[in-house]
Amino acid sequence: MRYMSVTEIAEKWGLSVRSVREYCAQGRIEGAFLTGRTWNIPADAMKPDRKPKASTKKIALIDVLKRERESKLSGGIYHKVQIDLTYNSNHMEGSRLTHDQTRHIFETSTIGISDEVINVDDIVETANHFRCIDLIIEEANYLLSERLIKQLHGILKNGTSDSRKAWFAVGDYKQLPNEVGGLETTAPEEVPKEIKALLKAYNEHPEKTLDEILDFHVKFEKIHPFQDGNGRVGRLLMFKECLRNNITPFIITEPLKLYYYRGLHEWNSEKGFLRDTCLTAQDQFKAVLDYFKIGYED
Repeated sequence: MRYMSVTEIAEKWGLSVRSVREYCAQGRIEGAFLTGRTWNIPADAMKPDRKPKASTKKIALIDVLKRERESKLSGGIYHKVQIDLTYNSNHMEGSRLTHDQTRHIFETSTIGISDEVINVDDIVETANHFRCIDLIIEEANYLLSERLIKQLHGILKNGTSDSRKAWFAVGDYKQLPNEVGGLETTAPEEVPKEIKALLKAYNEHPEKTLDEILDFHVKFEKIHPFQDGNGRVGRLLMFKECLRNNITPFIITEPLKLYYYRGLHEWNSEKGFLRDTCLTAQDQFKAVLDYFKIGYED
C-alpha cells in the first residue's frame, strides 16, 4: 500500500490542507492513520463527500464544560479534559502517575492500591491541577492577568514539598535564577516588568489567532516566571485562551512532546514546528469533540 501526505492529497483532491486534516481527524478517510504528528493517507483513498452545514446554532465548548462541571456529570467532555490534560501536562514534567491512577484520583479522590512507590508530590499536584482546570473554565472569558497567572501557580504548588522551602515562592515569581532546556531565562528581578509588558502587548487586541496564542506561550516560557510549574501554568493558559477565542483547544500528548519542545525552541526562526504540532493535537481533540457531538469552528 502506498501512502500520501496531507499536502499531496489536498492537491490531488483540490482541497485545502486544513480540510484534509479535518477529514482525517474525523475518521472520514478510510485507512488514514497518524505517525507521530503526520497523517498517512492511502493513495487510493476516496474523497469524502462534504457534510452539509448544521442548521442549528453550535453550543460553544466552554458552555458545555461549565454545564457539565456544575452538574458534576461523569463521563462527558469535562470529565475527559480533566483527566487527559492533567495526566499529560504533569507527565511532561516528570510525574510517574499513570493515566489510570490520574483517573482514579479524579473520580474517587483516592490513589488506589499499588505496590509501587509513589511520590506524594505527584498526587498533590494532580489533585491541584484538577482545581486549576476548574479555574480556567471559570475565568475563560476574561482577559489574561497577573492575578490569574499567580493564582494558577499558587493552586498548583499548594501543599507540595516545594511549598515548604523558604526560597520557593508559591503563587509568586521566582527568587532564584533558573534555566529551561539549558537556556537562560529572565532574571528574577526583571520578571514582574517583563510579565506586565507581555500581558499589555497581548491584551491590546482582544481577539486572538492560534499563532498569537502560541507566540504568547513561547514568550511566557522564555521568561519562566516561577521557580517551577511554568510549563503546566503555560499550557493551562493556552487552553484557556483557546476557549476564550472560540479556537479548538488541544492537549500535548506523549508522542508530540519532543515536537512541542522543538517548536518552542525554534519558534523565532521557524513557526511551523510548533504550529504543526499544535494543529495535530488540535485534530486529535476535534475527534474527541466529534465523539461527544460538540461543534467547533473549522
